[in-house]
Amino acid sequence: MSDPILTHYQVLGIAVTATERDIKTAYRKAARHAHPDHGGDAEAFRMVTAAYETLMDPQRRAAYDKSYGAGSRAQPAWFAPSSSAGFGSPNGSSASESFNVSTSAREQKVSARDDAVFVPAYADVPAGAQPLLPLARAAQQVHGAPRKRGLFGAQARLQREARTIQLLMQQVLPDIPSARLINGLVSPADNSYIDHALLTGYRLVLIGSMLLPEGAYRWNGGTLVHGAKVLEPPRMLPAVRRMQELFPECNVTGWICVHSPGGNLYEPVIDYARGSEPDGSDLVHVLNGSRLIRDVKHFLAAGPTPNVVDLSVLSRLLGGMY
Repeated sequence: MSDPILTHYQVLGIAVTATERDIKTAYRKAARHAHPDHGGDAEAFRMVTAAYETLMDPQRRAAYDKSYGAGSRAQPAWFAPSSSAGFGSPNGSSASESFNVSTSAREQKVSARDDAVFVPAYADVPAGAQPLLPLARAAQQVHGAPRKRGLFGAQARLQREARTIQLLMQQVLPDIPSARLINGLVSPADNSYIDHALLTGYRLVLIGSMLLPEGAYRWNGGTLVHGAKVLEPPRMLPAVRRMQELFPECNVTGWICVHSPGGNLYEPVIDYARGSEPDGSDLVHVLNGSRLIRDVKHFLAAGPTPNVVDLSVLSRLLGGMY
């Protein structure tokens, strides 16, 4: 017996009369449940995202409703459920009952060093349809550049951002073909800037930077302490939280790289209070250059699908359509 094809409303577990607010609420819940980091499945993700993008656009929703009302439930190839995933029956079951992914699908091991896999696949784009991004652009690992903002301290900001970009390009991107580095984003939380965003699979790392003298510092999870001096790192937490809301399919974390004037990756030395180790479990981490390379690579490679380039997430980041 073939898998049933669900409507967009059934994928999100909502009624056909759902309001925009209903759709947003259902999308966030369904996306969290289908999150690969939480045992979900990339195919379920694509179905959830497709349903949300269609139903949130009044024109696309009207066209879909007309087609659905005529009995057409045909879906593009990349939205159809795979044979390995059971999405429940099309009888109005809730989203939480619809994403029971088989164990065999979860056990398929992939490596961050594997060639990048684009989702949805370019081969599955219907003839005459436009892909989410041109292949040449999606294949680029680096997008954008540091943005000049203001006159005071601009040179120092550009210098430390350039150092961070160089670190990521030389030490991280070559080992993770699917990694996509986006520089100079505007934060959706407060219109400040996000220096760098690094997307790999369904893990999104936001990166800021500081330039501090060499020496020993202590990070307690909120501030850096240097002797009797307390230093406040860049305010990254609001951006991380807002981006997590906007990209519920991703695991979003913030990382702040502390550079030394001399360029020594092991300076400054940063000690961590209990519970503040940068293991990926906290929302924001502070590290020197050497540890940034090691821990960010580990965090990205530990994701369930580290070889995936999700074109929906990447296109929204590049277009600023949070």
